[in-house]
Amino acid sequence: MLVCGLVRRLFRQLTLQTSLLLLFIFCMASVFISAYFLYAVKRDLEPAGGAGSEGAVDCDGLRSDPSRQPLPRTVLPSDSSRTDPVVLVFVESLYSQLGQEIVAILESSRFKYRTEISPGKGDMPTLTDKDRGRFKLVIYENLLKYVNLDAWNRELLDKYCVEYGVGIVGFFKALLETQNDLRTSVPNFTFNLGYSGKFFHAGTDEEDLGDDLLLSCASEFWWFPHMWNHMQPHLFHNQSVLAEQMLLNKKFATEHGIPTNMGYAVAPHHSGVYPVHVQLYEAWKKVWGIKVTSTEEYPHLKPARFRRGFIHNGISVLPRQTCGLFTHTIFHKEYPGGPRELDKLISGGELFLTILLNPISIFMTHLSNYGNDRLGLYTFKNLVKFLRTWTNLKLQTLPPLQLAQRYFQIFPQERDPVWQDPCEDKRHKDIWSKEKTCDRFPKLLIIGPQKTGTTALYLFLGMHPDMTSNYPSRETFEEIQFFNGHNYHKGIDWYMEFFPLPSNTSSDFYFEKSANYFDSEVAAYRAAALLPKAKIITILISPADRAYSWYQHQRAHGDAVALKYTFHDIITADRRAPAKVRVLQNRCLVPGLYATHLERWLSRYHSSQVLVLDGQLLRSEPASVMDKVQKFLGLANIVNYHKILAFDPKKGFWCQLLDGGKTKCLGKSKGRKYPDMDSDSRSFLKEYYREHNIELSKLLYKMGQPLPSWLREELVSNR
Repeated sequence: MLVCGLVRRLFRQLTLQTSLLLLFIFCMASVFISAYFLYAVKRDLEPAGGAGSEGAVDCDGLRSDPSRQPLPRTVLPSDSSRTDPVVLVFVESLYSQLGQEIVAILESSRFKYRTEISPGKGDMPTLTDKDRGRFKLVIYENLLKYVNLDAWNRELLDKYCVEYGVGIVGFFKALLETQNDLRTSVPNFTFNLGYSGKFFHAGTDEEDLGDDLLLSCASEFWWFPHMWNHMQPHLFHNQSVLAEQMLLNKKFATEHGIPTNMGYAVAPHHSGVYPVHVQLYEAWKKVWGIKVTSTEEYPHLKPARFRRGFIHNGISVLPRQTCGLFTHTIFHKEYPGGPRELDKLISGGELFLTILLNPISIFMTHLSNYGNDRLGLYTFKNLVKFLRTWTNLKLQTLPPLQLAQRYFQIFPQERDPVWQDPCEDKRHKDIWSKEKTCDRFPKLLIIGPQKTGTTALYLFLGMHPDMTSNYPSRETFEEIQFFNGHNYHKGIDWYMEFFPLPSNTSSDFYFEKSANYFDSEVAAYRAAALLPKAKIITILISPADRAYSWYQHQRAHGDAVALKYTFHDIITADRRAPAKVRVLQNRCLVPGLYATHLERWLSRYHSSQVLVLDGQLLRSEPASVMDKVQKFLGLANIVNYHKILAFDPKKGFWCQLLDGGKTKCLGKSKGRKYPDMDSDSRSFLKEYYREHNIELSKLLYKMGQPLPSWLREELVSNR
């Protein structure tokens, strides 16, 4: 279990209303500074004058760097006779360990003292007796009890300290104390703290002391960088500028002794991690060598225990869960629904189930929830206690890099991401670049299969004034081939670049054609995640003819296997055949299992979104088929394809009719004349596809779509 604490400001809640308050942060080994200070009191030294401390920092407690002590402010001259030589000690309870140790120091030095439970509201002890102050010094076992005093008591105590020249000594060691406590149950448990360097020493003196407090014990924690000024990365559209911001944070870390080699980073507000901002990933790798990050936004499923991880551009993205706390400050008594609601989450509720049902859990909240009234610490300490009491789970902590390795060992199937439509979720849209738009995604996919007429349909649709196809690819020409192969891992930014920026015309209708989507095992799942409202068109011809056409296509392109073996050899090859023969056999036969592949698409898209075209009819009567397509797409402008298509007898198919009676046809590779298929191969394929064609007819009947002419002929001949 890795618990991540977000450090923006340690003491952002500290606001002092008076001018004289000297803040000392003590640790357990700082006995001598306590004795020195109290000895100065005994000699009637000025208590608010600021005793210096020297020597090494002991990180069993936390103490600020003496070089950052606030300068004394102008105060009223103090008269030691105005206060009694009594020390007021505010403890968390009568039995707290640190409180007892403070008392032991006072007793051993023969100081008078009085202990009180740290006040909350309305229970501040009487501070004066007529015109005399009752206490010479105030010590807080937990400085945050002073920080969180109600306004009335805070003003009362501050006024007393100024008027009588009384100093306050405070102890703060909650993070390390809790970290050490948790290590008794979770070996090597370590808080992971984030930082944005711009906010260092940018507050009051007390806030600056809080900064020094953590940095004095930097080696005790793990650390991760945020952005230099906590800006959201997706707002940076220039990778160089984004890298410059990171370099500022890296310089800050180096100058202040913060480790920079953890290989882990978190983007503010999840920005740029998911939906992916390409510039963030590149800058992370260049500046920090980041290999691991985490987010609550993928795939943004609820309950939180269903979140998943993925790997993009060499960076592992681990799923974070919610711990019942929010990123803003929450106090225990003000928890939504009351403190009992938080306890329910811990004791058998959602937080407990998250740990129970996930082998790896990552939690994160702002440091204010660890500091103000220790709500974060309370949550995790009680969670671990409940788990130890009621389960046999053995909890452990791993640094981020090892954690990512372990995660994907357990869940290797999650390595591949699934890109979703950023505009379908408000939180995703809010952390997606305003320069991007979901209007740039296609509304229509022509999914194939290959050698059925998809290129012709692609050309015909491009003739429509409202239809806009993708830009061509250097590798795959008019096809993007995004959802079915390695291009998918390049992300949706890469995909969108294939489509022009939307115009002001509301009738823009983007589409793309990749014929190998049809029989891909992953394309339907991926496409539905990103384009859930898209229309899908597939074109089917006789599967036997499609198989033969693919074989001849490979021969025309010089495929060595197709040139060496006959078509019959390829389709009838058994398992002992060479691997390359089996590969070609699969590409000939498998796409023709139409019902199997169509069902896969129908499991992701409603049947009303899917149109099955008769490839034979598209070849002979394209204009009538295009009328059907326009109606299916719901286009506002209807084009009369009878007037813009003409049959070219030389090519043997229909082409675009240009001005002057000329035609624009498909390339030389289209419309080739092949020798007839041999009778043995046709008989083999007729039997091979018999049952599959029957299943296809049933499926089309359920969809309410007519059977293609070739399918009706196949079914009749098989009777």
